[in-house]
Amino acid sequence: MKEENIMAKLEDKMNGNFQAVCFRIEQGILNSSVSASLEEKSDFHMDGVNCAVRVFECYSYTGNNRLTLTVIIFGKDDGPVEISGITTGGRQAVLFKINTFGEDAFLDKLRKVLNDIR
Repeated sequence: MKEENIMAKLEDKMNGNFQAVCFRIEQGILNSSVSASLEEKSDFHMDGVNCAVRVFECYSYTGNNRLTLTVIIFGKDDGPVEISGITTGGRQAVLFKINTFGEDAFLDKLRKVLNDIR
């Protein structure tokens, strides 16, 4: 898994059936928290390549705010599937970020789901 410290972001690549990976990510995130919800989704198919965008939201008790997790899943029906997850919403200051625990915790839920899929 490729991770960057600039923001709460996770990128991963795995082999598997595209639709099955999408389903397991959706169900895994929704079952990871009583406040998690799938706010919107979009699916694209072109020339044998699929792209799924999922936007989840949950309440962060530590940050006392709501967070979003955007997951992009990209790949062919059967083969390598690339996943990118980015969380946002954990800001408690006007000019800079403080208390990003909620963002990191929401991203950890995706990390756990991806590890479970393996």
